[in-house]
Amino acid sequence: MNNSAEVRSDGSGRTVRELVEEGARRAPGATAILGLGRQPLTYGGLRDHQARIAAQLNGLGITRNDRVAIVLPNGPEMATAFLSVAACASSAPLNPAYRPEEYDFYLSDLNAKAIIVQAGVDSAARGPAQERGIPILELEPTASAPAGVFTLTPRADAPARNPRYAEPGDEALVLHTSGTTSRPKIVPLTQTNLCVSAGNIGASLALTPADRCLNVMPLFHIHGLMAATLASLRAGASIACTPGFLATSFFDWMDLFEPTWYTAVPTMHQAIVTRAAQAAEIIARRKLRFLRSSSSALPPQVMAQLEEVFGAPVIEAYGMTEAAHQMASNPLPPRPRKPGTVGMAAGPEIAVMGDQGNLLPAGHTGEIVIRGANVTPGYESNPEANATAFTNGWFRTGDQGVLDGEGYLSLTGRLKEIINRAGEKISPREVDEVILDHPAVAQVVTFAVPDPKLGEDVGAAIVLRPGQTATSQQIRQFAAERLSDFKLPRHIVFLDEIPKGPTGKLQRIGLAAKLGIPANGHAEPQPAQAYEAPSTAVEKLVADIWVEVLKVQPVGAKDDFLALGGDSVLATRLVSRIRDQLDLDISVAAFFEAPTVAMQARVIEDMLLAEG
Repeated sequence: MNNSAEVRSDGSGRTVRELVEEGARRAPGATAILGLGRQPLTYGGLRDHQARIAAQLNGLGITRNDRVAIVLPNGPEMATAFLSVAACASSAPLNPAYRPEEYDFYLSDLNAKAIIVQAGVDSAARGPAQERGIPILELEPTASAPAGVFTLTPRADAPARNPRYAEPGDEALVLHTSGTTSRPKIVPLTQTNLCVSAGNIGASLALTPADRCLNVMPLFHIHGLMAATLASLRAGASIACTPGFLATSFFDWMDLFEPTWYTAVPTMHQAIVTRAAQAAEIIARRKLRFLRSSSSALPPQVMAQLEEVFGAPVIEAYGMTEAAHQMASNPLPPRPRKPGTVGMAAGPEIAVMGDQGNLLPAGHTGEIVIRGANVTPGYESNPEANATAFTNGWFRTGDQGVLDGEGYLSLTGRLKEIINRAGEKISPREVDEVILDHPAVAQVVTFAVPDPKLGEDVGAAIVLRPGQTATSQQIRQFAAERLSDFKLPRHIVFLDEIPKGPTGKLQRIGLAAKLGIPANGHAEPQPAQAYEAPSTAVEKLVADIWVEVLKVQPVGAKDDFLALGGDSVLATRLVSRIRDQLDLDISVAAFFEAPTVAMQARVIEDMLLAEG
């Protein structure tokens, strides 16, 4: 029932500063951070830089638990700014792509004591910071120094000689939840939370000083900060800090930095796979020990493609901000990895909870809950959210899943993303994985479409493979062979690219609105056929029956039964009406092979002709 973490860190009670100091004591000359066009920064150099910046912040009156917002592009300076602020205060990284009104909200909500921006860059954060009287610290990379070394302006009048560093229980990092459906919640994470999680990740991946991570994740996100950066430093390993994810540059960076692994979200992995054929020599020359995937579910098909291309295992992990990232992970070989699962507990304890707060045995589906030293103490100034999030000491993740008898965890969906179609619960992931098997499909994200009759219906946004074609009906027919009828997407839209969040994750919640799909259950969210009135007597008869059964009008000759909200129950009624009125023995199966009014009319006309 309760799956105690097999991976435990000995870092409990440590701080970000101590984590760097330990690496410097072990091997001061070892490489810690690399960047494009710069000399590597050693552990000794990182320790000294961290001390200088902490002393300067102290001299400016910034100390333990004070929050410093960081608005910087990806790269080594973003990594060292996070590490330096977290050494003595609380780091609050923000997305550099935010608009001024977003910065105004976050800076106010955080009660930021200062903000770090890049010198010479007209960041949208500057205006809101000035209006709120928040000191702006200009970061200037030191071009002649190793990667990540920078100066801050203004300097303190009297920098502290002995920086006052943070203590284990102090806040080290503060982030917001995504806030897709309500006001974002503040997630404070302590020094202990971060150090324990870094140890958990390093242990699950068996990281050593010989390892090097190629970081392509944004460093304002928990995934990049923890899995790539702190976990590597905790192990005495190194991090190659890129400007962010660029599929066109990925293999050049791989050749330049010679990493032993990288971590990314599934959409990044998919983009990498599509370009791998042109980089076969680099892949062979720069052999990876493993690849890691986290932050959203990795389709098993993509995992298989990655392993075939790289000749290395893909380690799928499960994480969230409130757990300082990692909660579960598939183990490294030779222990078995189970595609389609996110592995076993790899840090906190994991259990599955029922509706009444009871823990469920293996094989039962419920809400995934966790507890452990890496879990946030609670949302800030939000007693209502905390009362909902914590039950009997367990943090409720909001994810639905099931543990098998060996302790492997399968995610069946985000509770808020589960589609409730007329009382039937549909997992978007299940639909995704079926449609991904279609040979023309490169990417798919299934999502809920509001419907006045059904509550919610099923939609799917699809990106086709280059040079491939498919129609919505072909996709439905393919899926119908593998899914129950109520799970079939009634709304299919073909896109060049699926909208993603700032960290590259697919966002199901609210996707129907983003794609402009009306909440009437009747519109096909793709270039629609112009209305074409039924022209023959049989077409008019079929259309009249559709109006009666589906309760929609007008119905055109080219309209699709499923797109108008039809299902197997309504199809049975429709076929029954046709049988009664025309005395024809038409089957439901034949009906689904002819999903439009015009196609059904032709089937009926052929049957009438055959009867003479």
